[in-house]
Amino acid sequence: MRLLRALFNFAAGQYEDIQGKSLITENPVKRLSQTRAWYRVERRQTFIKAHELAPWYAGVQQLQNEVFRDYLLLILLTGLRRQEAAKLRWDQVDLDAKTLTVLDTKNHESHTLPLSSYLYELLLSRSQKRISVYVFPGTGAAGHIIEPRKQMANVTKLSGIHFTVHDLRRTFITIAEGLDISAYALKRLMNHKMNGDITAGYIVTDVERLRKPMQQITDYFLKCMGVQPSATLITIQPQGAVHE
Repeated sequence: MRLLRALFNFAAGQYEDIQGKSLITENPVKRLSQTRAWYRVERRQTFIKAHELAPWYAGVQQLQNEVFRDYLLLILLTGLRRQEAAKLRWDQVDLDAKTLTVLDTKNHESHTLPLSSYLYELLLSRSQKRISVYVFPGTGAAGHIIEPRKQMANVTKLSGIHFTVHDLRRTFITIAEGLDISAYALKRLMNHKMNGDITAGYIVTDVERLRKPMQQITDYFLKCMGVQPSATLITIQPQGAVHE
């Protein structure tokens, strides 16, 4: 809003009629401020509900492009941001330690996650037929996949489930909260800083301590998707938006 106000003020001083009067007599941004008509856009709070995961997974499995199929599954089962997953390189994946590490994160701190058994098998399979330094290679100049809009539209058409890439991250955290994963483990899995929490500042969370909750989250997803024996579905109302 400050930028728009400054641009209008600049234009008012620059553009005049033949009589020397400003062509812009009122800054509309000022009017918006006076009437309190300038509001923040509410953050999306959508996510894939537990009972929707089975048709969503079935739709994903029908994608002909396995790169995008595995990309969507990785985000759902790790809660990674879309660019963190898209730019993931093989030198960030340690199949011996069963971990992956994101280097270019929003909070500028490296983020190491344990791989659940399902994710380990998924990445092991991908590694055996790798053709690029990227886990999810693309055909463009970037070398990795960018925005899977076409594939997502296909999943929606096949499953009837409308979703965005970031909805997958919101689904991960929403499901994890419903499983009563500890707040400290959840924040660590999501790579959220624990600002204002003095106790958290003294806790050093080793990646191995995150392996059990990560496996627990994956197991619940797999049961909901029909990959493992059935689970008791949990009904969850989101408590707040997940920040990028």
